[in-house]
Amino acid sequence: MKTGQVILRFTARDGREVVLRTPRWEDLDDLMEFINSVVEEGADISLDRKVSREEEAEWLGRRLADLESERIFCLVAEVEGKVIANSELTVKKGHSSHVGEIGIAIRKGYRDAGIGSEMLRTLIAHAEKKGLRLLTLDIFSTNDRARHVYEKVGFKETGRIPKYFHKNNKYIDRITMAREV
Repeated sequence: MKTGQVILRFTARDGREVVLRTPRWEDLDDLMEFINSVVEEGADISLDRKVSREEEAEWLGRRLADLESERIFCLVAEVEGKVIANSELTVKKGHSSHVGEIGIAIRKGYRDAGIGSEMLRTLIAHAEKKGLRLLTLDIFSTNDRARHVYEKVGFKETGRIPKYFHKNNKYIDRITMAREV
């Protein structure tokens, strides 16, 4: 898939116009600002420190190469020319090549507007086109907002690892959710 390819345009519940598209190299600074804002906020993601521009450039370079070779499907959400969310669908290998793993993160101030749900539906539709049979994802057990969104589209809890994450001097369970495609 090409970088920068527009997949969908829609109006969020708050009235803002959103573009879902594949990422491109020119998104580097926006993506770095986005992920660092999510880390700074203390959101329930596995990354626990801000990234440098060099680290983000290495990450983005790998993602763009994987996108073009169709090893992964990445989507960013753009509002008023700024990246405000990032997601991906990674296809597993070998005996699990029918499985896709999903990840989504949305910047504070853009949640609860339907952006994550639309990204999720787009990832699911892409998984269907690719012939995947099962989608999985992992979340912090404290992330009720994300859990609700995933359950709305048919994901169910399939496993839990106690005390998997350690954040703010507390242990938090990791929940694995799955949905057949």
